[in-house]
Amino acid sequence: VSIFGSARLMPASPYYNLAVDVAQHISNKGFAIITGGGPGIMEAANKGAQLANGRSCGVSIDLPHESASNLYIDQKYNLRFRYFFIRKVMFIRYAQGYVFLPGGLGTLDELFEALTLIQTKKIHPFPIYLMGVTYWEGLMDWIKGTILAHGCISPEDLDLVKLTDDPEEVANGIERHYQRDRAIRNF
Repeated sequence: VSIFGSARLMPASPYYNLAVDVAQHISNKGFAIITGGGPGIMEAANKGAQLANGRSCGVSIDLPHESASNLYIDQKYNLRFRYFFIRKVMFIRYAQGYVFLPGGLGTLDELFEALTLIQTKKIHPFPIYLMGVTYWEGLMDWIKGTILAHGCISPEDLDLVKLTDDPEEVANGIERHYQRDRAIRNF
């Protein structure tokens, strides 16, 4: 499960702690956690995976302000990339779910790419959760009030995203999707 969020949100942020918590819940279901490998929310998610004795993966990118991977990544799952497009393939290729916590342009880039790929049926659909409801509400209001209102997306496209602050809801939803998907593929 890929977890995204800002490199700038440190342990004093409630979103940092939310990332630790949701990663623990997801790891306890047997899923590996993969992040961009940097500080902030990414570090928190990798930390949550470690606290649950789960697999903690990082796919880092060479950036001037993020020179080293965070310390909570399993060394055998610590990958480093030069190009964003290759890194993005790594996030999406085996994803069973995406979790987005508050972040900036990189987080939004990953969110809208995943939504576009699912909407256009270029990838098999998986759950996408936005955590930090008050952070994301304005964006979702704009999507509904502007993009949907102008007919640029269909109403069912809104069903691709779930807003919640409940780590258990996220972990259970990803597990349900995985079990249902596995049953269909084995049928």
